[in-house]
Amino acid sequence: MTSQPPSQSEKPADADLSGRQLGDYRLLRRLGRGAMAEVYLAEQASLRRQVAIKVLKRDLASDANYIRRFQLEAQAAAALVHANIVQIHEVGCVDGIHYIAQEYVPGRNLNEYLARFGPPGAKRAVSMIRQMAAALAKAADQGIVHRDIKPENIMLGAGGELKVADFGLARAAGDGNGLNLTQIGMTMGTPLYMSPEQVEGKPLDPRSDIYSLGVTCYHLLAGQPPFAGDTPLAVALQHLKGTPDPLTSLRPDLPVELCRTVHRMLAKQPEDRQPSARDVLRELRALALDEPDEAWPELAPGEESPESPRYGARHQATQQLEAVMHRERRLRRQSAQLARWLALPALAFLLGGVAAWGLRDRSLLAGADAGRSHVSRRDSALDQYLYAATINTEEAWLSLRQYFPREQYYVDRADQQLARLYLYKDDYEQALKLFRRFAAMGDSEIGFRAFGLAGECAIYSLQGDYARSSRVLAELYPLRAHLDGQMRDLVELAVTRNHRAGGSQTSQEWRAWLEAKEEIGS
Repeated sequence: MTSQPPSQSEKPADADLSGRQLGDYRLLRRLGRGAMAEVYLAEQASLRRQVAIKVLKRDLASDANYIRRFQLEAQAAAALVHANIVQIHEVGCVDGIHYIAQEYVPGRNLNEYLARFGPPGAKRAVSMIRQMAAALAKAADQGIVHRDIKPENIMLGAGGELKVADFGLARAAGDGNGLNLTQIGMTMGTPLYMSPEQVEGKPLDPRSDIYSLGVTCYHLLAGQPPFAGDTPLAVALQHLKGTPDPLTSLRPDLPVELCRTVHRMLAKQPEDRQPSARDVLRELRALALDEPDEAWPELAPGEESPESPRYGARHQATQQLEAVMHRERRLRRQSAQLARWLALPALAFLLGGVAAWGLRDRSLLAGADAGRSHVSRRDSALDQYLYAATINTEEAWLSLRQYFPREQYYVDRADQQLARLYLYKDDYEQALKLFRRFAAMGDSEIGFRAFGLAGECAIYSLQGDYARSSRVLAELYPLRAHLDGQMRDLVELAVTRNHRAGGSQTSQEWRAWLEAKEEIGS
């Protein structure tokens, strides 16, 4: 997306600094913008490596007290050398521009991961949660409270490793002590993930991070945070008084013990949560969901975290399907869940925008009304997507193409949700048009292509064209790792129906895949 030129009212520090030299670092391009800072991809000349440079906004950099505390906290965060923590390399200032040079993690943050792939299965989720908990355990050992755990601060590297970002910066921002928190947009912080004691402005300890980790884990498993509201205050009140929907009802495929661990992290009172992140690790370890070769180390105080899990497609079961009746029971259970999943928009991506609520004069969702016959234009493609998700109608999703035709990513995301909506309404003709569009995409859009192929094979199967469905399945098989949870359910339905109807029409690979899923779900 091309960055817009700064307006006349825009502060000099807010202008795009791409191409600027800051000491040893040359800023290559802007990666993102936040309430307090901007992040750039940079090249470090002396070591010939890429790093991420976080540049503080000028109005913050003019506060000497803030800069002093920022430097102290950044130095403390730099001492957190750990496989699951983004490493800080340097804190500096050039020509009045204060910056932090830190490890660059190419890949996605957790919010972006959920938007593309959906909630993961139990084993992968446990691997991800244990890496987050290991990072918090290390921080607690050093007396550091993160204070802003959320999916946007969880980075997923290209090799599958998970790293927690923004240690120290969040503490400096949330510490108060003379800082104008309203000015920097931290009065409400990111309300979707704040602990009750943080909402009330009470002193924080590592158990506050446990709560925010619990909210993040709930989002990871359910596809959406446990609480929502039209304003930051409404969300904050939910953290104080609300009760989240049981994960066991939203994800009946998950182990009950895993759901119990997450809900314990979400206890309103700190003393009712796990005392530390190491206790979370112990509870996860007791689930025994990891593969035998992914050993858990002993969790003695001060010990390093478990090794990062290996990601990638692999079969998870080694036994044969118990019996045909077991498959039938599985199909009936899956079919009942399918309607619920298809009715939900993919909220993971758009909920990331709620982090900016504390800076807005109005709610992004203000005025949402499912009964409106006309969808008005919003300020941005993201706002339009947010609004469309609140009402989930054909007209709302089409409004992305109408108002923001050049924002291709948002148009594609909206078309995905529109395809799901058509499918849920049994409008196979309209759904198939969209699925075919995605299926025709090239390898550079492999996630969208897998989505399209999965939808095609499901519809053909539902229409009784099992041979055609099986041909699409053969094309989809190499891309199966790119399917999100909902589309995996659709593919499972198609594979099962095809096998029941034609037997030999379903490839051996897909039958093995189905049997593996059956075994895991037994």
